[in-house]
Amino acid sequence: MTEIKQISLFVENKPGRMAKVSKTLSDAGVNIRALTIAEAGDFGVIRMVVDNPDKGYKTLKESGFTVSITDVLAVEMRDSPGGLYEIVNTLGESRINVDYAYAFVTAKAQKAMLIRRVDDIAKARQVLSAKSIKIAAEEEIKAL
Repeated sequence: MTEIKQISLFVENKPGRMAKVSKTLSDAGVNIRALTIAEAGDFGVIRMVVDNPDKGYKTLKESGFTVSITDVLAVEMRDSPGGLYEIVNTLGESRINVDYAYAFVTAKAQKAMLIRRVDDIAKARQVLSAKSIKIAAEEEIKAL
C-alpha cells in the first residue's frame, strides 16, 4: 500500500493553538514530518504527516482536539522547474482532481515531495506509476 496517513485538526485561529498542538505531539514523542495550515476566519485546518499517525491521532483526540485521519499520497517529484507540472498534468489528463496539496524539500535526502489528496487514490496511483513517477511509502516519509 502506498497511501500514507495524514492527520487533520480543526482548531480555533488564535495565538497559542499551534503551540499546544506541537507540544502535545512532542510530549508523546510524535515527530511532525510535513504540515500545512489553512485559515478560515475564526478557525483553521492543520494538516500534517507525522512519523506515527496512529499514536498522533490518539494523543490529539485524547487531548480534546477535533482530529481525523485521511489517506493521502506522497509523490517524489523533481526538484527543478516542471517537477510539479509533470505530476499535476498527469493527474489532470486522467481526470483526477487534486483536492489539496503541500510540498517540502529535504536537504538530507535531496528529495522534493508532494503530499496530496485526490478524489481517486487507486487511479492516481495507477496513472502516476505508469509515468514512472515514484509514490513514497509511509516508511520513506518517516525516514526523511
